Amino acid sequence: MADLDGVKVAHNYYTEVPFGNNKPFHVKGANNLDWGMKKHLSNIFDETSQNTVMFAFDHGYFMGAAAGLERLDLVVPKILPYVDVLMGTRGAIRSCVPAAGKKGIALRTTSGSSMLDEDLSHEILAVDIEDAIRMNADCLAIQTFIGADGQLSSLDNLSKAVNLGIRYSIPTMGVVAVGKQMERTDRFFKLATRIVAELGANIIKTYYCENFEEVVAACPVPIVVAGGKKLPEKEALELAYLSISHGAKGVDMGRNIFQSENPVEMCAAVRKIVHEGFTDKEAYEFYEEMVHH
Repeated sequence: MADLDGVKVAHNYYTEVPFGNNKPFHVKGANNLDWGMKKHLSNIFDETSQNTVMFAFDHGYFMGAAAGLERLDLVVPKILPYVDVLMGTRGAIRSCVPAAGKKGIALRTTSGSSMLDEDLSHEILAVDIEDAIRMNADCLAIQTFIGADGQLSSLDNLSKAVNLGIRYSIPTMGVVAVGKQMERTDRFFKLATRIVAELGANIIKTYYCENFEEVVAACPVPIVVAGGKKLPEKEALELAYLSISHGAKGVDMGRNIFQSENPVEMCAAVRKIVHEGFTDKEAYEFYEEMVHH
């Protein structure tokens, strides 16, 4: 039994103070989610800036050893201080990412295609929910192929992941793929992002386009912009700035970081835009200073 000697008798219930835990949640479209979902989303989106810097290194799931990612064990640890979320496969994360640290995990959970295929749109839901839980995944990343031959199966994968995620309070990130035959227009992205959100995805990863602010307005959950193909550093920083200034809640860059001649400095510059409000010009100056310091 606890020792009751010296226990304070007086109480202060602060009856004049309103209940403290009564603020709106900082992630778009997530007010009605449960505590577990919100906790995972808080691991992804910063509460102050409401944005996120994701580092995508999941390319190997269909590309093999992509240039710049030959040695994940050397690349990823150097980037860690400047990112909020690691987007990778369970194999890459388990084998090459230090377990220490508090980075969010966007777990690639679909697979089934390779660069040897002409059509990359046919995938399966490859990771079961129990292993996603063991990986401490903060979201399940599901590739979707709106308008492609594999549209039905990819949306089936998404719907199954959403159902499993809801059961265990793990958000789902719908990744909007753009194949060779698909148009990269605001009309397409308005269609694709809205469909994926309506099917229950809590985050959408897509590409920047003209009239992007309209794409964002029509999507009820946060949009994170993919970096896409390797660009010169100045252009990649401009892409990040335009994305954030037009409503994106983060960027998920891969090749524009790991294929940069200075990946650490590039990632640090991207972070300045996403979390500190730097313009692309200010971020590029910061990048140049870091490189030549």
